[in-house]
Amino acid sequence: MRRIREVLRQRWGCGLSERIVATSCSLARSTVAKYVQRAQKAGLGWPLPDGLTDEELERRVFPMESPSEAGPHVMPDWMEVHRQLSRKGVTLRLVWEEYKAVHPEGFQYTQFCVRYRTWRETLDLPMRQEHKAGEKLFVDYCGQTAPVKDRKTGEIRDAQIFVAVLGASNYAYVEACWTQSLPEWIMAHVHTFQYFGGVPALVVSDNLKAGVSVAHRYEPEVNRTYEDLSEHYGCALLPTRVRKPKDKAKVEKGVQDVERRILAPLRHRTFFSLAELNEAIAPLLVQYNDRPFQKLPGSRRSLFEQLDQPALRPLPPHPYEYAEWKKARVNIDYHVAIEGNFYSVPYQLVNESLDVRITITAVECFHKHKRVASHLRLQRHGQYTTVTAHMPKNHQDYAQWTPERLAHWAGKTGPDTVCVVESILRNRPHPQQGFRACLGLMRLGKEYGPERLEAACTRALATQTVGFKSIESILKRGLDKTPLPQKTPEKPSLDHDNIRGPEYYR
Repeated sequence: MRRIREVLRQRWGCGLSERIVATSCSLARSTVAKYVQRAQKAGLGWPLPDGLTDEELERRVFPMESPSEAGPHVMPDWMEVHRQLSRKGVTLRLVWEEYKAVHPEGFQYTQFCVRYRTWRETLDLPMRQEHKAGEKLFVDYCGQTAPVKDRKTGEIRDAQIFVAVLGASNYAYVEACWTQSLPEWIMAHVHTFQYFGGVPALVVSDNLKAGVSVAHRYEPEVNRTYEDLSEHYGCALLPTRVRKPKDKAKVEKGVQDVERRILAPLRHRTFFSLAELNEAIAPLLVQYNDRPFQKLPGSRRSLFEQLDQPALRPLPPHPYEYAEWKKARVNIDYHVAIEGNFYSVPYQLVNESLDVRITITAVECFHKHKRVASHLRLQRHGQYTTVTAHMPKNHQDYAQWTPERLAHWAGKTGPDTVCVVESILRNRPHPQQGFRACLGLMRLGKEYGPERLEAACTRALATQTVGFKSIESILKRGLDKTPLPQKTPEKPSLDHDNIRGPEYYR
C-alpha cells in the first residue's frame, strides 16, 4: 500500500518540505512530489474527507480506467503478455512495441507497464515470479521420506525424495534415492536432464554437502564432482544463500506439491525396493505435470512444451560418467597412490600435488588444469601401471634413488638384505616400481636396527616369502629372533629284499 496519507499529512498538515518528507517516509523526493501533485489534481486537501479509506484514497490519486472506460484503447491480452515475457530475450518494451504496431491508438508504454503489473498482482505469488524459458532448474530434496521395507528381514529404510522444477513452466521431475550422498545426487541430475530431454542454463541448488563443499554468501565452493557434471552438460551452478529459501522458491513449492500430490497418496502402500517405489511415483508424476493450473490456462506440461522445451540446450552425446576428485602427491618413483594402487605420471612432476579424477573405468591426473596422465583403473589391490614415456632416460637426472644406490645401501646391512632388494627390483616389470618397497625396508632398518633387518631378510629368503609386508610382519612378531625352521628329513626308501611290496598280495 502506498504511503499517500502520511505524505500528505506531513507535507500539508505539518508544512514540511518535500526533502524532509521523503527522508521521513523512506521515499524518493520525486515520489513525494508525484503524490502531492496527483492529490491536488484529484481535488484533495488537508484534512482529508472523513471516512476516506486508504484504498479509496489510492483510487482517487491513481485512477485506473476500467476496460469499458478505456475508450479507443484496446486492452491487451495480459495472459499472453505474461507468457511472452517468459521467453528468453523478451522484454516488456518489446511486447509493447509489438502491441503498438497492431494498435497505434493503444496505451503508451507507461500505462501499458502499470496495467500489466496491476494485472499480475492478481496471480499467486509463485506465479508472479518471472523466469526465462530454459534458464533455471531448481533442485532439492523433500523433507519427507518414503519408507522401504526389506522383504527378508522386515527392516524399514527411509528413501530420500529428489525434486527438480523448471523455472518458467514449473515442470517437475521426482526420483527416490537411498541417500543424499554425492553419487546419488549426481545421478539424480543425470536422470533429470534425460527426463527433460535437454539442459537448462542454470542449476539452482541448496547448500547441501553433496553440492557445495564450503557454503559462503559471496563465494561458495562447489563440489568438484558437481562442477565436473556442469562442465559436461554445459550449464552453470548457482548455489543459494544460506538459510534463504526464497532463493529457490520454485522448488520449495514443488517439494510441498510433491509431498501432497505424490507421497501422500502412497502413504498406505508398502514398498519392498527402491525400484518399486520409483515405479509407483512415475504415474503420479505424470498426473501432477498434467494437472491444470487454477489461475492460468494450461498445465505444467503444456507450458513446458511451449516455453522450456524449445529453449533447453541439447544433451551431450553421452551421459555424464560419475567421477570423484582427489588430491595426490607424486612419490619419488613418479607414481601416485590411488585407493591402494599406483599409477605413473611424468617423472618431472615428482613431489608435485596433482588433481586426480577417478571414474569406474579410468584414472586421470591433472596438473594445473592440464591432463598429464591417463590410465585404465586397476581393480586388484596393490597393482602398478607404468607408462614407459613417463620414465626418465637417466634416473640420476631426477633423483638419487637408483637400483644401484639401493643395492649399495642394502650391502651395508647384510648380504641377505641385498638379495631381498635385488629380488624385489627384479620381479617387477620396471625396477622403479620396487623403489617404494625398498624405501620401506630402509625405514624398517632405522626402526628395528640393521641386525634385526638382516635376520628378517634371512628368514624371508629361507621361507621364500620375500616382500616388504612379509619382512615387516617378521619384525613386528619378533620371528627374526627365533631359529629358522628345519627342513623336514626325507623318508628312507622302503625298497629291500626282505620287504614284501603291495604286488605280493595281489
